[in-house]
Amino acid sequence: MTKLKMGIIGAGGIAQGRHIPAYLKLKEKVDIIAVQDLDSVRAEEVAKKYDIPQVFTDYHKLFSVVDAVTICTPNKFHAEITVAALEAGVHVLCEKPMAITTTECEAMVAAAKKANKVLSIGYHYRHMEVSQVAKRAVPDIGEPLVTRVQALRRRKVPGWGVFTNKDLQGGGSLIDYGCHFLDLALWLLNDPKPVEVIGTTYNHLSRIPNQLNDWGTFDHETFDVDDHVSAYIKFEGGASMFFECSWAANIKEDTNHLSISGVDGGLNVFPYEFYKPNHGTFMTTSADLSDDQQEAGLLQAENFVAACLGEAELISKPEQSLQVSRIIEAIYKSSEMGKSVRLGSSLKKVEEII
Repeated sequence: MTKLKMGIIGAGGIAQGRHIPAYLKLKEKVDIIAVQDLDSVRAEEVAKKYDIPQVFTDYHKLFSVVDAVTICTPNKFHAEITVAALEAGVHVLCEKPMAITTTECEAMVAAAKKANKVLSIGYHYRHMEVSQVAKRAVPDIGEPLVTRVQALRRRKVPGWGVFTNKDLQGGGSLIDYGCHFLDLALWLLNDPKPVEVIGTTYNHLSRIPNQLNDWGTFDHETFDVDDHVSAYIKFEGGASMFFECSWAANIKEDTNHLSISGVDGGLNVFPYEFYKPNHGTFMTTSADLSDDQQEAGLLQAENFVAACLGEAELISKPEQSLQVSRIIEAIYKSSEMGKSVRLGSSLKKVEEII
């Protein structure tokens, strides 16, 4: 059996917490043969810990020994490394978000098409059992009308790594956390075309001294990314989405909510419930379904490896991830300008500010 030779680029928390453990469980189809990190000590430590035979500090050199790479670097480097890998003839699974700008994302999609290689983005929420069941249930709600999304953390600003570094990450709660729920919602809705976005970003709470925070400490004086975001998104055909995410908010508790109300019925994802009037009354169907992220990470790895080997179709396609980034960019632009942003019919760029 042909096995995929995998390289890991960026040996930090997400590589060790999700991707490497997943590939190690798929040993019949994939071998992790190389790891790269600018920090040579960390790269060596990870290689030793997981029995990875080759270590690099230059990712270009890693490309010559692998069939595929998993990119786990700060967002700023996603596009640069992805395009280089694809041009070297290497398949790519890149951590979310796809990149910081729409232009970078478009370059990634173009490079994948030109190289005829697999490119997928790490939106692993699609692979949760509850998400898969919701996807199969969507046709039964009829035409989707209104989607509501809340990805709210009360006090969980990441106090480690580079999450609050705007230059390296491009933003805060939206580009880091809210992107998962935005991607999931768009996927469930079968990729509707956004036509107008109005959004507002906040970071007032995280700039107040001595804030309570469950996830470590950070410098309130230099905090310059969003910790709370709200948006309203209109789609071609008239459907709409209310969207909100946060790292820090004065709310009772963390809230994960994604619901879709359609013409014939509706559904809620977390937890799974399906609503439909029937037999002269209101019917609710519920199911106890998993939203385990480690399990979802394993299924994501399995799908990517199978796609690279020509055995399966990608569940997370790059054109879909590009759409997520377009909306994120539009929300940031709308907040900056204080006006709504209209997206052109081509959706290649923001065309005008209303």
